[in-house]
Amino acid sequence: MTERLVKCPLCKSGHFLNYHEIKDFSVSKEHFLLNKCADCQLIFTNPRPTKESIAPYYDFPDYYSHQTEAKSITHWIYNQVKKKNLSNKLSLINSLSQDKSLLDYGCGAGDLIHYAQNKGWKVSGIEPNPGARAIANQKTKNKVKEEIEELKKNKEFSVITLFHVLEHIHDLRKTVKKILTHLKSEGYLIIAVPNPESWDARKYGDKWAGWDVPRHLYHFNEEAIQQFQQIFDLNLVDKRPMLFDSYYVSLLSEGYKEEKASLVKKYLNAIQSGYQSNKKAKANNSYSSNIYIFQKK
Repeated sequence: MTERLVKCPLCKSGHFLNYHEIKDFSVSKEHFLLNKCADCQLIFTNPRPTKESIAPYYDFPDYYSHQTEAKSITHWIYNQVKKKNLSNKLSLINSLSQDKSLLDYGCGAGDLIHYAQNKGWKVSGIEPNPGARAIANQKTKNKVKEEIEELKKNKEFSVITLFHVLEHIHDLRKTVKKILTHLKSEGYLIIAVPNPESWDARKYGDKWAGWDVPRHLYHFNEEAIQQFQQIFDLNLVDKRPMLFDSYYVSLLSEGYKEEKASLVKKYLNAIQSGYQSNKKAKANNSYSSNIYIFQKK
């Protein structure tokens, strides 16, 4: 079942045009149409699967964020880099707050909050996927809820994170508003999203893995991020790159581009593309994925 949007999910404008048609290479092999808002520049899938019907599109073995066991060399490398990223993420979070209270929205299997919990943070997580949520609750002693409505209304956090989650949320405005009710005054909202204007996005075009339709419902360029800041009355205080993402996205994109190529060829091309993307991004700060740090007023 699909739904057709008549307004931009971010700014509510009715002014948007067809942008690209992108194939779902991972699961359905269907094609999905992307629109681009003329006012806020958000790119979004339209029409799109409903919240109730999208689950089958996540049902594939390479969807790593809900898994813990390595089933391939790519998954093993992904897990090794993820461990390093956990340390980097917590270092960032530590630098922002002395009040160690953290909510990870879309926490997957709970790796970040488990790591933070072991470092003295009071943690909570939100994860709708039942399998991932069960794993996360085993790690954190039941600190993960299915929906944000299950949190106590007066529960607040000094830091709330959404690492590659915002682009998956159906009720974008309503959900962000609910999330912000649980963020303390002058607390920090950390969001990581793919960048549709990165060098690797331009190189791979409609085969760029960052599109990831229909699982990725939105794509935020810099204009859309600025609009996000204004709509939700936040201050954008910092922006940082996710350097590994260019390599990982390039590897997936190489598979979409030339499915029958050898694994060695895919890896060599991905390493070259990932390096080139990061190198080019140094000039304009337009990396494959970016972390945006907002502060609540």
